[in-house]
Amino acid sequence: MLSIQQKLSNSFYALLSLPATAMGFALSIQISALSWLLSTKYGLAIDEIGLVWAAGPIAGIFGQVIFGVWSDNTWFWGGRRRPFIVLGGILAALSLLALPNLDIISRDLGIEGILGVAIAVALALDLSVNVGFNPTRSIIADVTPEGVERTKGYTWMQTISGTFGMLAYVIGAVMGKYFLIYFGAGLVLLFTVIPPFFIKEPRDFEETKKDGNGFMEGFMAIKPLWGFLIYAIYRIPVRIMEIEVSHHYMEIICGILTIYFIIDSLRLKETGKSHAEAGLIGFKKVLAAHSFTWIGVQTMFIYMFAFLQYRLPDLNNDQVGSVIDISFLILNGVAAVLPAFILEPITRNIGRVRTHLMCIAIMAVGYLGLFFLGSTPTIIYICMAVLGIGWAATVSLPFAIMSHKVDKKKMGLFMGLFNLSVVLPQLVASLGVGEYLSGAEDKRITFLICAVCLGISALAWSMVKEQKPDEVAMDMTKSGH
Repeated sequence: MLSIQQKLSNSFYALLSLPATAMGFALSIQISALSWLLSTKYGLAIDEIGLVWAAGPIAGIFGQVIFGVWSDNTWFWGGRRRPFIVLGGILAALSLLALPNLDIISRDLGIEGILGVAIAVALALDLSVNVGFNPTRSIIADVTPEGVERTKGYTWMQTISGTFGMLAYVIGAVMGKYFLIYFGAGLVLLFTVIPPFFIKEPRDFEETKKDGNGFMEGFMAIKPLWGFLIYAIYRIPVRIMEIEVSHHYMEIICGILTIYFIIDSLRLKETGKSHAEAGLIGFKKVLAAHSFTWIGVQTMFIYMFAFLQYRLPDLNNDQVGSVIDISFLILNGVAAVLPAFILEPITRNIGRVRTHLMCIAIMAVGYLGLFFLGSTPTIIYICMAVLGIGWAATVSLPFAIMSHKVDKKKMGLFMGLFNLSVVLPQLVASLGVGEYLSGAEDKRITFLICAVCLGISALAWSMVKEQKPDEVAMDMTKSGH
């Protein structure tokens, strides 16, 4: 074990953050370039672009849970998480290289039309990222003590990852998106193949074995997301097979079910329960609160270009792409600075949940600013800086909050289940919101949808119980730290 790991020094937290940074960088490239490429180079319509983006959440539904459980019960190359981080990084780098060459791939395979190939490549990219992303986050919980150090691990993860995410948008704006893609493929490979071999993982988890009730345990744990899951099961085949549906009965039913299951989960009481039962209730509440955040966030990521084309009609495609890069550069710049240097100290005073709640509420205000005022690049950039506060919290604090509520020996499983609160809402944004926006004349509605979703999320977070310092100390004693 390296001395920096024994001392839990800042340099160790930086090293520990590099694999997650690589996966985050791959996602930054996807956010920066995918919609732009599909629209400008390949001429896909907005609803077709939404369908391509839906491939990622589909991969996430299965990928993170399956590989999370697998990594909980595997020891290979001297680690549980290490093999999946390395494999995910290699596959992600190869998938990135395919993005600007979809037409060549399509021609060589003898496939007419680009949509099918685009979906396949997006699916491969997201599946490879999902292979690696779960272990890159789980390993932080594996090698850090519960409490302050765990929160520090995840805030440092976002600070390092956010800094490189910011770099991605700088490169995209200055050097162009093609250079960004090829540079990113190399960086992803470097950060996932080398650092894991310098992080010593605890082997005492090897004894954890899957039991016959694992599937049912996971299924019941994601009860707040059942409405989203039913919608995904219905909507994915309808959209892929292009089945004509002249009504929205199923969407209404799924909406009602989602509201019911989320409210039902938020109403559960943790007091008077065993430690395990209280933790599972808390986990469900986190899922319920986090899910609506990602409908809003994913809607922004996918349809920002359509909003800009509507609000800034005098800009050409390259100029719109530049505004996107600068916007997300600002978003990630704020998100890079805040977690380790501002949010983590605040959490020590008012708690993780309250800090996160405040950030999400601020993000909702930022979305309203874009809806009402986003008519010039300058105003858009100011609003994106405000959104960065919520984004900084979204990609750091929920992991720390969630990891304190679940069995550490099953961290891969619960990290995968937690990811469903991201990918299932992403499908709603990719399919449902995309279909609605394709027929909406006023594309400003994009950010009204985002604002409403973040407002609902903030309200839900107000019902999540904060773990008290004495509870953290008790958990640390039980875990041997």
